[in-house]
Amino acid sequence: MKCFYMFKKDNTKTKQEKPLEIISKVKPRRVISSPRSVIEMYKEKEHNLRVFSFEELRYATRNFNRLLKIGEGGFGSVYKGCIRLDDGVADPSVVAVKALKKNGLQGHKQWLAEVQFLGIVEHPNLVKLLGYCSEDGERGIRRLLVYEYMPNKSLEDHIFSRALPTLPWKRRLHIMLGAAQGLAYLHNELDVQVIYRDFKSSNVLLDVEFMPKLSDFGLAREGPTGDKSHVSTEPVGTYGYAAPEYIQTGRLATHCDVWSFGVVLYEILTGRRVLERHRSRNEQKLLDWVKQFPSDSKRFGMIIDPRIRNHYSISAARKMAKLADSCMIKNPKDRPTMDEVVESLKQIVEESEETNLIRIFLSTTTVQMKIKEIMSKNSMGIGNWPRPVYSPLFHSGMVSCLGENLLVKNSVI
Repeated sequence: MKCFYMFKKDNTKTKQEKPLEIISKVKPRRVISSPRSVIEMYKEKEHNLRVFSFEELRYATRNFNRLLKIGEGGFGSVYKGCIRLDDGVADPSVVAVKALKKNGLQGHKQWLAEVQFLGIVEHPNLVKLLGYCSEDGERGIRRLLVYEYMPNKSLEDHIFSRALPTLPWKRRLHIMLGAAQGLAYLHNELDVQVIYRDFKSSNVLLDVEFMPKLSDFGLAREGPTGDKSHVSTEPVGTYGYAAPEYIQTGRLATHCDVWSFGVVLYEILTGRRVLERHRSRNEQKLLDWVKQFPSDSKRFGMIIDPRIRNHYSISAARKMAKLADSCMIKNPKDRPTMDEVVESLKQIVEESEETNLIRIFLSTTTVQMKIKEIMSKNSMGIGNWPRPVYSPLFHSGMVSCLGENLLVKNSVI
């Protein structure tokens, strides 16, 4: 998805939905009123970031070798590198090095925003900035960022790439819960409110344990202060994810992040991108397509990602779709806060796990009943049922039945 800077008004009507009942019970936390700005907060913590030289980072990435390139965005390329972080004492660490394109003032603004915002935040669901490089020379400005390395790429890669294993239902839920917690932290848990402004699946990175971490803070902005309800700014972002009121008016608030989160919830459910031009016209735009399959309809299951069908909770999926709809209510004030989204997702995760336990229990019970039936028919001499082969394994809870290819391990019969 390409970033854009000017939007045209979209007159498409969006169906309004009432927020879920489980959401409305959660009271949002208030942002601490503080006269400090992000810049002032950054000055207090800038000593935590290491200042790298350009030569250090060029050596770490083998002169920015194309074979080490792991990503590329509108404002620069990202390389995998190896560098010593603790004054050369500890073993080298694997890092991600982002080299911004030399595109003048705009690129510098993105770089500066990332340094300042990531320099003040600290949360398990936000990518950690280790340091930066800022050098000006005869060959132009050099602006680089050094992050912790995320070995499992992005959420986008795992949802849409057929080259990677299918992302299981349970993992999808936990990833979205973690991402929601990261946004809630930005909105409510700092001395200053931060609006992420670019939430999308490609900006959700996954560590070795598939813990999600929000990355790319180049478009982040300070939220409104005092009695103000929004900040006014030129609309920027990625097509398909930005809230319609922000596109039309340039008024930015945390509700805009909530809308974007709802879009990604539908991507998780369907396995489809927000825009897929290769499909038939009525299926190209994800949000228009899913409206044909309401969450409370019998046809709802048709939107679920085919790769996870029969391996998910339909009840939890319906609730996730309702949550996505509530995130994208036309009136921003009627949308839930990210704190409320977090609480709703926790309930969905809990319900999904309970459903899975019941499914496992029923499946195990069915197998046990089948074994009993086979053994009963053998003992009565009915039909041509083969007699079970008894061995020492039987006493350890393992039964083997010839002819049925049936093997049950550690089951109580």
